[in-house]
Amino acid sequence: MWPSDQIITFFAVIGNMLEWCLPKDMDLDGVEFKAIASGSHRVSTDFIYFRKGCYFGLACFANMAVESAVERGARMKSVGILSTSYTLLYRYMSFLEHQVRLQLHSPGHYSPLEAFYEDKRAFLPPSGIDVVTACPTNAWGAAINHCMHPEMKITHPAGCMSQFIRFFGEQIMVLWKLALLRRRILIFSPPPVGVVCYRVYCCCCLANISIPGVGVAVPEFRPFFYVNVADISALENELSYVACTTEKIFEEKKDLYDVYVDNQNVKTYREGLKPLLRLSNADKEKYRKLTEQRQMLLYSQEESGDCVSSEEDLFILFFLEQNNRIFQTLSEVAGSPDPMVTQESVRAMGLDPHGDRLFLLHLLETYGYDTLLVSEQLCCS
Repeated sequence: MWPSDQIITFFAVIGNMLEWCLPKDMDLDGVEFKAIASGSHRVSTDFIYFRKGCYFGLACFANMAVESAVERGARMKSVGILSTSYTLLYRYMSFLEHQVRLQLHSPGHYSPLEAFYEDKRAFLPPSGIDVVTACPTNAWGAAINHCMHPEMKITHPAGCMSQFIRFFGEQIMVLWKLALLRRRILIFSPPPVGVVCYRVYCCCCLANISIPGVGVAVPEFRPFFYVNVADISALENELSYVACTTEKIFEEKKDLYDVYVDNQNVKTYREGLKPLLRLSNADKEKYRKLTEQRQMLLYSQEESGDCVSSEEDLFILFFLEQNNRIFQTLSEVAGSPDPMVTQESVRAMGLDPHGDRLFLLHLLETYGYDTLLVSEQLCCS
């Protein structure tokens, strides 16, 4: 079992050229276009999560005005790191931010990076071992506490998920369904892209299931984080993913995604998915409960000074319990003498027998419950 936070390489990028890296023989082809997102010349600072082959990367970007005709009045640099997992990259965020500022003011001063790499580096895993760590779906139990599985305590600052909820509002329920169905979700936003990378992570958390055996046969919901046109060939082969981009041209590449998110606008060109963009009564009720639980938590924190519970924990647990509720009910129906999905069993899942019928049919097909019979009452309830 390889450590989840192996440091594979450090690198520095100027403009869109790789100017330095350790180790020297690391294949970093294309990383210069990931470490500086398209359109970054419009922002002064940013950070970017991305995938490079079987590794995950974090790069911190900075842009400084200079009196240089060669640099066209602006010096743009990015300093980044590759690791076998995205889950602990946030530990190096402040170091990378400091180093990119240092590179802006003292170009070519690499000794701090070299010293840090020598201190943190690990041997590359042997070939053939899969080191990609995607969003976990069955790796942890139903109860969340501050000994949470480390892969769930990712890269986000405090408040990341509450910002996600506030940004999307009720639309979060649409994203939840699409994530649970393992659809290909692409999020567009102009720079800065850092906060959008956090939305990629939050989308992954919507699809967590902790019931043993559930989801084993479905495509892994892979977080790609930031992608650009150089990733098109890789995305063409993916059955399920969530990613973000600053390049508007992706909207025209309709074969690459099932769902396109532009700010709060969630849309699809797949006729079979379009009805899922409408909120059911059950969706609205779940969102009301989520909002109510958040308000109660905030009140409790204010009254008692409770710093243990967090909105992040509440968010993850809310959707985990909802997902477990659905699949626990489906498992019970599948094991019964009369394996038929009825209005009562749909309500037991927390779904709307009429408004969620199509979602349920997609779910049965995706997770291999297609042998279950669906009551005709669901189409006219």
